[in-house]
Amino acid sequence: MRTPIIAGNWKMYKTRLETSAFFDALIPQIQDIEHCAIVVAPPYTALSTAVVEAEGTRVAISAQDVHWEDQGAFTGEVSVPMLLEIGCTYTIIGHSERRQYFSETDETVEKKTRAAVAGGLKAIVCVGETLAERDAGQALEVVRRQVRNGLGRLTGPDLSHIIVAYEPVWAIGTGRTATPEIAAEMHAEIRKTFAETYNEVAAEALRILYGGSVKPDNIAALMKEEDIDGALVGSVSLDPASFAAIIKYQ
Repeated sequence: MRTPIIAGNWKMYKTRLETSAFFDALIPQIQDIEHCAIVVAPPYTALSTAVVEAEGTRVAISAQDVHWEDQGAFTGEVSVPMLLEIGCTYTIIGHSERRQYFSETDETVEKKTRAAVAGGLKAIVCVGETLAERDAGQALEVVRRQVRNGLGRLTGPDLSHIIVAYEPVWAIGTGRTATPEIAAEMHAEIRKTFAETYNEVAAEALRILYGGSVKPDNIAALMKEEDIDGALVGSVSLDPASFAAIIKYQ
């Protein structure tokens, strides 16, 4: 039985003060939640505040990115030990915006993922096709490649620390959402590719989240699909009431 995960990616939003206010509003609404794990990914500057605010709750804190080296001359970067010291338990890797704007590649995704799980973080590894790739009939091929290249050299013990997030790039921040059927097809393909890369047992245990304009009014339909194990929520996760409504999808 795979425990669902509802994760919120705040991107470059919220100060430390706004982070405290968010948790003050969110926590009372989700105190009785037991059906899913909850993850929030604030910007780096608000991580320590989020860790303090989430202490003693069901909310785990995630970074939005991480470097593959523990230390070095990498101006502006943050390492796994630094995130662990703050109190993070997750990190997002390979988000489409990192790929699009900051030259993230399958190779760097793989290096970051191995570093994260070796250091003790859980990695939410993002994959997904652009609109041009989907219109060209390349969506399945692109996502299969991203899974194989980004996750293809992990060892057995690492696999339990991996979560995959399928985020069709054409549905992020656009208001467009993949239908539950489109999402389910891709999630099944990701699980199949993971089984081919590793084994059926690992693939069956893999949690695959959907990300792409997830809202309170579409989460229930998405979660009814067998291979959808949760959501990576973008802008809607910035509002505590809306995020709580998504968490309470049942």
